[in-house]
Amino acid sequence: MAKLNKDILLLIFEELQVDSKSLFSCLMVNKIWCETVIPILWRNPWCYDIKYSNKNYLFMIIASYLSDDIKEFLTRQGIQLPSVSFQPLLFDYLSFCRSINVKTLNTITSIGSSLAYNQFLLQQEFYCLFMKKFPELKCLDMNLIKHQIFYIPEAKNRLESLCELKCDTSIDPSYFYGLASICQYIQRLIIVNVVPKPNSGIAKLIEVQKNLKYFEWTDDFEIDYFTDDPYKETFLELEKKAGFLNHLILFFLHVNNSDYATMQRLLPKLHNIKTLKTNEFDFIDERNILDTLVYKDLEILNIDYLSIGETSIIIENSGGHLKEVSLKPLDYLHDLDNFSYESLIFICKIYENCPLIEYLSLALMPSKNHFIEFEKLLQVCQNLKSLLLITSNSYIFETEEEILENRKEILKILIKSAPINLREIRFFDEFNVSLEVLEEFFEKWRGRPALSILTSNSIYKEEDYKNLIDKYKNNGVIKSFKCESEEYVEDMN
Repeated sequence: MAKLNKDILLLIFEELQVDSKSLFSCLMVNKIWCETVIPILWRNPWCYDIKYSNKNYLFMIIASYLSDDIKEFLTRQGIQLPSVSFQPLLFDYLSFCRSINVKTLNTITSIGSSLAYNQFLLQQEFYCLFMKKFPELKCLDMNLIKHQIFYIPEAKNRLESLCELKCDTSIDPSYFYGLASICQYIQRLIIVNVVPKPNSGIAKLIEVQKNLKYFEWTDDFEIDYFTDDPYKETFLELEKKAGFLNHLILFFLHVNNSDYATMQRLLPKLHNIKTLKTNEFDFIDERNILDTLVYKDLEILNIDYLSIGETSIIIENSGGHLKEVSLKPLDYLHDLDNFSYESLIFICKIYENCPLIEYLSLALMPSKNHFIEFEKLLQVCQNLKSLLLITSNSYIFETEEEILENRKEILKILIKSAPINLREIRFFDEFNVSLEVLEEFFEKWRGRPALSILTSNSIYKEEDYKNLIDKYKNNGVIKSFKCESEEYVEDMN
């Protein structure tokens, strides 16, 4: 392994780029490994799960790049910098860097001084240093930013290459105006709405974009009432970019009728969408609106408040590329009168239109036809990795004996027809079976890849069940068996 070609090592280490523990271990193998890993680690040195306030070496490395006159100026302000006897660097670390994380940088600069003014000065010098030393800037997380970095002389050349921006709505619009004058090829824009009021700067930034592919908006505030609409201006501009978007992820806390109208205009224009995730979709209740949602490239569909009938229409109009269909289980039950029919149609639409499906939430009625179609789905969808089953039928009368028999039948179908790629099964509701049935399922699963099971039924915490589960964990049949809340079980993300 230590003698592998450097190009091969690079490919391997690229796969580990988010695993700091493994990468740090690789540094210690030999010189070639170290030389290959360092550029990967320093591409985005702020993203790793470490406590930056205790990482003096990162502060020391960055500070060592400062010129002597800048160091002298900062020292006179009472800022503690590394000693002048600091050893020469083994690498030109900043030449590898392509990102800035403002929050992490603020934490690091607190090592030099506890005074807010001194930290501000140090941060300013670090930003100037980055604009000089970075070959380009690809990612900027500007939450908590205090500096108008676009005024730094070298900033224009760096910011022109910006591909990803993370920000929140508390940032003054002037910051976004400054970025809008330079950054027009942002591909990924991630916004956290912490202040529910309009931000014209964000709207302007969206307006000037020429290649926006990914847009994410998350509400994160505690106010229940606000007078100014925080969505309208931004989403009117987003609507104009809809045809370019590949990924749209939205989480709203409060929207009004005018915002629904904006979304209704936006959604049919997402001609190239691959990922569609949102928690607000209950305004679409007419067939003529749903028929306009033709997403031929759609791969991920994750929507709250959407019935299985509505979902079936979207799936039917998709292009056969769907890999994830994940809906909240309770949202399946919009129309109980037609639920049996709609759920059967939904299963058919999945295996007819989603041969590549990997993650799926599925409602099963206790009927022979449903079980037949479920088995057919398992046989067709060979890429299926994770399956969330909703088998709660509280609105249908079944005796306890019938319930247990139906659940036993589901396990039999899984044993008989589950694809080899299936690694996880989630039972959303009170899916309990006898010890004997569970042991039979485990025994017949033997020889397949180890299975992870999640359930919300506390019966599996009882001593007899725990002993049985541990037995099959120990011999590798079961990878994990967790009893969690329904909210945890239903969240396939």
